Amino acid sequence: MLSWHITLATMSLTARVSLAVATLLLIGGVFVSFAAFTYGRDAAREAYDRLLLGAANDVAASISVQDGKPLVDLPTSAFELLALAPDDRIAYRVIGTDGETLTGYDAIAVPSKRSKSNVQFYDGDFIGEAARFVSVSRRFSERDLNGTVLIVVGQTLLARNALALDITRNALAALTVSGAAMLLLAGLVVRSALKPLDRIGEVFARRDPHDLTPMDPAVPREAAVMVSALNDFMARLDRQMGSMRNLISDTAHQLRTPVAALRAQADLAADETDEADRRVIVERIHQRSVSLGRLLDQMLSRALVVHRSDSVRREIVDLRDVALEVFESEDHHLLAPWRDVNLVIGDVQILVLADEHSLGEATKNLLHNALKHGKGTVQIGVDVQGDKGCLWVQDEGVGPSESIRNALGDRFTRSAASKGDSAGLGLSIAKSVAEAFSGKLHLSESDDSKFRTTLALPIAGGKA
Repeated sequence: MLSWHITLATMSLTARVSLAVATLLLIGGVFVSFAAFTYGRDAAREAYDRLLLGAANDVAASISVQDGKPLVDLPTSAFELLALAPDDRIAYRVIGTDGETLTGYDAIAVPSKRSKSNVQFYDGDFIGEAARFVSVSRRFSERDLNGTVLIVVGQTLLARNALALDITRNALAALTVSGAAMLLLAGLVVRSALKPLDRIGEVFARRDPHDLTPMDPAVPREAAVMVSALNDFMARLDRQMGSMRNLISDTAHQLRTPVAALRAQADLAADETDEADRRVIVERIHQRSVSLGRLLDQMLSRALVVHRSDSVRREIVDLRDVALEVFESEDHHLLAPWRDVNLVIGDVQILVLADEHSLGEATKNLLHNALKHGKGTVQIGVDVQGDKGCLWVQDEGVGPSESIRNALGDRFTRSAASKGDSAGLGLSIAKSVAEAFSGKLHLSESDDSKFRTTLALPIAGGKA
């Protein structure tokens, strides 16, 4: 059974269509054969019944009355009609008004129930063979004879059956020829219909391995779905490769200066003989190492966010769970243990369609920015604004500079590691996450001198 499924799965479309047409023709052939045989049998019966009736009428017409008794003079024309079926036996019987057989075979049975018509067809046996009979009654109302004479003529069924089989064979022969033509035509039609797929395959075969540009969608409607899916896949693959290229170029661009600075500081420390100056240099190396580590974390976080936005299946996420997880991770105790961080969430679910990990990374970056560059108490909260679910981080500072806000979303907002500042990169990560899930990143300042960064995402299912 498994091998049959494998064979069917790998079968070509042409073979599948041909097999389907052949199966349909086979099933139809059974019904057509039955219908053809039924039609042939009825046609043969009607044709030979007419011959029987003609012969019986000829016999009935030949009966005359002599001396008050019916006299039968069998006409040759009646038997000439029945001789059209040369292999069949002929049976006849003429029964007088008194029920006695005037001529013919006494063994021929007459129908037990007479119909109102003077003509009646019925089936019976004749010398051990199946036969078909017709009874014709002739009424005499004369002075010396008053009554009904019954004429029964019959013959065996060899010619009838042969005619029915011949009609059936002719019908099956026509069905076979037309079926073969349909199979051939179906194969040709399928091959013609699949030519666009061959063209698509040729286009892909000629393409450069690094060419991920969309294909020309000018294909038949049935193939357009596949081409669209391929274009979407190539677009996702291009974004993934672009993310890798950006990560490599970002790493080379951003790390060149801080690594050179660390090396220079290490060379100074190696040559420095004064212990106090050496401690100052070591402190600088430590600060730059921490800043470099933070930059690397953010760069990897950004690459991960871009990767997950295309590859991870989106799920229903409660923004309260994201805020709670970031708060309970207690990163703020390590980064700024002297700062107060509060959680502001309600009792009502705020559901969005997104990736929980990516939202968590974006929120952590916003929290780190607030702890490093903001002032006073920091709050992490969620709320609803219209049809948007909002996840926000608020501090009592003035927010990033105008240049960072204008360059928001650029990969190189500034040489973060060289100056110990990475606010722009953190905001860039948050902006990438918001846009990946059809949302926006908002930077706002309130009247009470507080700065808030907000991830606004569409609420799952519409307005809350």
